[in-house]
Amino acid sequence: MSEKERVSLAIEPELLARFDEIIERSGGNRSEAVRDLIRNRLIEEAWMSSATGNAVATVTLVYDHTKRDLADRLLEIGHENHDAIMATMHVHLDHDHCLEVIALQGKAKKLRAIADGLIGLKGVKHGKAVMSHAEP
Repeated sequence: MSEKERVSLAIEPELLARFDEIIERSGGNRSEAVRDLIRNRLIEEAWMSSATGNAVATVTLVYDHTKRDLADRLLEIGHENHDAIMATMHVHLDHDHCLEVIALQGKAKKLRAIADGLIGLKGVKHGKAVMSHAEP
């Protein structure tokens, strides 16, 4: 087992109670949950500061496909970035709304630009990019 340092945190009781509920559902413990949060934040910081490193990402979009030109813009962005797009999944949520999940791989700066461009399109109701470094 690797060496660990013991730390102390001051957390509001309500915040801790909500955190403990999440931990209980996942079957973990506080220490591992805090380590996971720190790891995730470090990955996010590396992603945000890296301009040249290789990365992988998913972009999840919920959008109204009836919005004028949105479907065409999504296709256009996809074709413009075919080298970075590994796969896509498209789901019809209802008559007007779709879920799109896009897997990306490439330079972090380019993936960030693709994600920002997709999420910023008019008609996208919700968008989120999740990223990680591609190097071990």
